[in-house]
Amino acid sequence: MSMPGDPAQPDPEDCRGTMSAKEDAKWLQWVTHQFETIAGEDREIDLQEFKTALKVKESFFAERFFTLFDSDGSGTITLRELQEALTLLIHGNPMDKLQFLFQVYDVNGNGSIDADELRTVLQSCLRESAISLPGEKLDQLTLALFESADKDCSGDITFEELRDELQRFPEVMENLTISAAHWLKPPTIQRHLRPHRPRPLTSAYWHSHQSQLLCLATYMGLHVLLFALAASAHRALGISVMVAKGCGQCLNFDCSFIAVLMLRRCLTWLRATWLAQVLPLDQNIQFHQLMGYVVVGLSLVHTVAHIVNFALQTQSKSSPFQFWELLLTTRPGIGWIHGLASPTGVALLLLLLLMFACSSSCVRRSGHFEVFYWTHLFYLPMWILLILHGPNFWKWLLVPGILFFLEKAIGLSVSRIAALSIVEVNLLPSKVTHLVIKRPPLFNYRPGDYLYLNIPTIARYEWHPFTISSTPEQKDTIWLHIRSEGQWTNRLYESFKASDPVDCDSKRLSRSLRRRRSHWRPQVSEMFPENHQFCNIKCYIDGPYGTPTRRIFASEHAVLIGAGIGITPFASILQSIVYRYQKRKRVCPSCQHSWTEGIQDNDMKLHKVDFIWINRDQRSFEWFVSLLTKLEMDQAEETPEGRFLEMHMYMTSALSKNDMKAIGLQMALDLVAKKEKKDSITGLQTRTQPGRPDWNKVFQKVAAENKGKVQVFFCGSPALAKVLKVHCEQFSFRFFQENF
Repeated sequence: MSMPGDPAQPDPEDCRGTMSAKEDAKWLQWVTHQFETIAGEDREIDLQEFKTALKVKESFFAERFFTLFDSDGSGTITLRELQEALTLLIHGNPMDKLQFLFQVYDVNGNGSIDADELRTVLQSCLRESAISLPGEKLDQLTLALFESADKDCSGDITFEELRDELQRFPEVMENLTISAAHWLKPPTIQRHLRPHRPRPLTSAYWHSHQSQLLCLATYMGLHVLLFALAASAHRALGISVMVAKGCGQCLNFDCSFIAVLMLRRCLTWLRATWLAQVLPLDQNIQFHQLMGYVVVGLSLVHTVAHIVNFALQTQSKSSPFQFWELLLTTRPGIGWIHGLASPTGVALLLLLLLMFACSSSCVRRSGHFEVFYWTHLFYLPMWILLILHGPNFWKWLLVPGILFFLEKAIGLSVSRIAALSIVEVNLLPSKVTHLVIKRPPLFNYRPGDYLYLNIPTIARYEWHPFTISSTPEQKDTIWLHIRSEGQWTNRLYESFKASDPVDCDSKRLSRSLRRRRSHWRPQVSEMFPENHQFCNIKCYIDGPYGTPTRRIFASEHAVLIGAGIGITPFASILQSIVYRYQKRKRVCPSCQHSWTEGIQDNDMKLHKVDFIWINRDQRSFEWFVSLLTKLEMDQAEETPEGRFLEMHMYMTSALSKNDMKAIGLQMALDLVAKKEKKDSITGLQTRTQPGRPDWNKVFQKVAAENKGKVQVFFCGSPALAKVLKVHCEQFSFRFFQENF
């Protein structure tokens, strides 16, 4: 996306020259250092050393650059030759840089570019961008660019013809003025400049985190109060006992309330009430993690304080017990039940440290989710030990414990009341398993909700959360798209890939015929029939549970951002949006003119939806393309101004537009897209943009549309979430993150 700079924001064009000069000087210094490091005693480098020095991956471009830099044709490059060539790129005007680009494309050096040379260049661009296209499509791209540039139909492209063709693409000509550092080495991810003040001290941060900060302040204030009351009640027993009792009272609250934050049914119910506007329900997991850290910290301080107290008692010679007896046995009679306080305290600390270690992100996200899952079930023995350890803990646990066990009992009864069936399985690209599950009666959910899935043939006792990717308006089935990333998900994918799954229905033709006659909806599997199976596998589900994406339909202008498999929550949402939009559509019976009623209702207040999907490579787009194609077809009759859904695709492995090597490829892709009305990479009408989004430009364009209050919904990596949060604060957009 591109648009003129917003007056309220600094225009990057104003500082382009300064930034490029600094960037070029730093880059030239880096190149000189690389050369001096690699060059031998002769102070020259050959082709292989040149590739290593400048980190140019594609052999074609490395060879072309090397040939052009080797001015004397000796087969080696001296530091002087390298610096002269790079100085031309740094200080030369756009025509000098264009001449260099022409020489790169002119492989045989005869002063013109023929079709075969252009094809070789485009093929190398595709390889470096990790784009796989059939040979026919490559020929089509080559001919499209060649015929457009060869104005005199001579069969060759001259420098003047290439210059005239480039002038038809203003953004390409603009790239001829950018830093030379972007020409030979792909740009690294630029870190955003830090604000003058620390981010938590900015007014934008406080405005967008009001509810979280208020709850955090209340939480801290409650701990100070509990600690002070407990410590003051035991001030006669010494400082170590005061600290231990103060921490113990805080632990009474934390160890009971920490479970409330994971009551998914209660949280789902609260999301439908006015409390969702006051309480930070979307941050329940973050608060749960914070309380976990606090519990570990307070437990360590609590333990150390008791150890100090025991050491002081044994040193006073008035105690008949040794230190190890006070710490590990029931003989001293410490505690309210048979002197169990000390041994239960040791057991509690060991269990807590084990849970804490197995809850780290390196365990959860490294394919060992089962370790996290099973060790987290230690909360049951921990609660029992806490009741035996402290005389007042059962009072704190009474209400949260009843709520917790009621929710567990309801969930167990609902999920196990009847087994469901997986009726279809589709193995999609990027190791995505698409499950089609028979929808149970009274299973009512909203777009973006998730459920817990148990498949006994994969793992009898394991439940895993997955977002529902089908729309609620689809009455017969539920869709799940599951990316293979952990042990359980890999076993699921491999079990269907290896052979026919367990309990697969052999009467597939009869089943298919019945569904076709009952107006069965077409599935994504139509694109991948060889990986499509009908089956009848028993499974259980628990849910549905709500997420932050429930707010989308109450937004006026929603920006949906998905990275990789983070697209899954938006699959259901996009389908539901189109369905509701179609319900508003009216057709004149006389002239067949169609229009959309502009009335707003409680179900949907949306005026505009921007959908942004960022993927690493081309294959990651394939499994979701069929749905996106349908969404585009549903809007085909609308004028560009009247379309409520706008899609933006980004492929990060592709060479970005400010990379010299990508200029020809991007021009060819643009020409073919305009001719065929679809993108060559995905087949969609929406053009796939290379590289990463320029979030400043993206949000400037969103703000300039004035479609109403903007809310941004994101599902993807935490690193990208931090970047988006900063931009949302700058533009006063509300930001919501889906945890997955």
